[in-house]
Amino acid sequence: MFVDTEPSIIPNRNGERPSPESLLQLVQDSERAKLRIYIGAAAGVGKTFQMLEDAHELRKQGIDIVVGVAETHGRADTIEKLEGLETIPLKQIEYRGNVFGELDLEAVIRRRPQVVVIDELAHSNLDGVKNPKRYEDILEILNAGISVITAVNIQHIESLNDVVQRSSNIQVRETVPDCFFKRADEIIDVDVSVDTLRTRLRQGKIYSVEKIEQALSNFFRKGNLATLRELALRHVAQFQSAQDHEYREREGMESAVIPEKVMVCMASRGSAKKLLRTGARIAGRLAADDWFAVYVETPNEELGRIDPKSYAALRENIVFAETLGAKVVKLKGGNVADELLKYAREHGITHVIFGQSARSRWQILFYGSVINRFLREVDDAAVHVIPLNKDDK
Repeated sequence: MFVDTEPSIIPNRNGERPSPESLLQLVQDSERAKLRIYIGAAAGVGKTFQMLEDAHELRKQGIDIVVGVAETHGRADTIEKLEGLETIPLKQIEYRGNVFGELDLEAVIRRRPQVVVIDELAHSNLDGVKNPKRYEDILEILNAGISVITAVNIQHIESLNDVVQRSSNIQVRETVPDCFFKRADEIIDVDVSVDTLRTRLRQGKIYSVEKIEQALSNFFRKGNLATLRELALRHVAQFQSAQDHEYREREGMESAVIPEKVMVCMASRGSAKKLLRTGARIAGRLAADDWFAVYVETPNEELGRIDPKSYAALRENIVFAETLGAKVVKLKGGNVADELLKYAREHGITHVIFGQSARSRWQILFYGSVINRFLREVDDAAVHVIPLNKDDK
């Protein structure tokens, strides 16, 4: 590990530290390619180092493993870990007069190793590469029957985007949709204390010297790192809880319980991204297998009648909901409340999420409120009302 402090790793189902042997077992269990994801609170916790250490152990056990991408950031210990591992040369892409290296997807698939290490899961590819995002490259490699070890920082998970922005005042542009993580066989937290991480930063082990003070006073503030660390631990714990529950049910160790079902109520106009991220987080905490993004198409919003701006926003919301893992449902009717209530009852919805109405109290009194209808008429579902403002995206 790093010379100062060894990263701690969230234990697996059996209470043991996840190891290369567990991935070896995953690889050998079936022909389906396996995906292991390391998550950290921030740069510098040791994700890349851990992946390369696992690669060496798997190689010792006879597994054909290669490195597709490893971002060492000039760290001596990490560079040393690359020695003795086969590395697929990066694909050279010219961009704005400079040449950059990208994962060579075609070369990895031609080589057909059993396992490939691919760093920086949230990376956006340059023009000239087949897929816009690296996670799409990884899905293609998995579909080719090659197992993958990869790594990402917690702030790049799409459903946590607004939470991270509120805590750090930093807008993260590169994100990975939540549905990608459902493909994972293992998600493991690589964790070090806040003080250890800030010490590494001061020692120049994370960023270059000229960036240290700015990082310490911005993203690497103690409060911000503590929040990110908690988010990472919670995200991995939720994944592990869901896996444990499925395992116990599959092995007959416990009877099935009534599943939680989450419904996000989208309007047919305006952005619903904050609501959808909230729905994804609640579904994750509840280990809900299914959650739904539901909207009602009224006669005035039918194709040909809806105005182009609202239609474009609706399509954007639908695509965004699907990337977060929601099942998008279109209802039709003249009364929005009636249709949503009917759907919630028929499908056993246990959590309903609304955006706070922008209408005045007089408008609500005169026309009625969908939220008030739910509060009055639905006894077996929790109603969540999310504050919204014009800047929420």
